[in-house]
Amino acid sequence: MKTTIELPDDLYRRAKAEAALRGRKLRDLVEEGLRLALDAKTKTRRPPSLSGLTKRARGMIDSGVPDLASNPKHLSGFGRHDRRDR
Repeated sequence: MKTTIELPDDLYRRAKAEAALRGRKLRDLVEEGLRLALDAKTKTRRPPSLSGLTKRARGMIDSGVPDLASNPKHLSGFGRHDRRDR
């Protein structure tokens, strides 16, 4: 299929020079670049994590209960025993 795209002059010149250095046609270089870009996007796309989805909502509601991680009583002895010691 034929199509027309608009490129900035400097990008066109760089791509044309790179294709010439590789002994290829510009259209081959553009096709390769499009394939790489589209393949990379599908490989790196991950579903959003729960943490990412709730990031904006963190700290919006004050429950009145202090953070247990900052309570020394709650943390006393934490991590000293594991299942192997039982």
